[in-house]
Amino acid sequence: MTTAQAGTLESMDCLVTVTEDPSGPKVSISGSGAARFKSSMERTVMETLKRLGILNVSVDVQDNGAIDLVLAARVEAAVLKHRTGGEEP
Repeated sequence: MTTAQAGTLESMDCLVTVTEDPSGPKVSISGSGAARFKSSMERTVMETLKRLGILNVSVDVQDNGAIDLVLAARVEAAVLKHRTGGEEP
């Protein structure tokens, strides 16, 4: 199973991990913004996946205060890494 990551755990960023998942898409969000902004963050992730035409993945977001624009960019970067082979665990 291939995975790919993008981002960091620095302040105002997020770490996004994309893993192959035939029953996807699935989104898991944790971190500082999860309690207040989870639904907005899930929507951003799903919209980004839809725009990229990706449905068979699981996305894990470890948030540390990232704004939506950063989250979308990190999801896109992780998906593009995943498409090109990702990283073997």
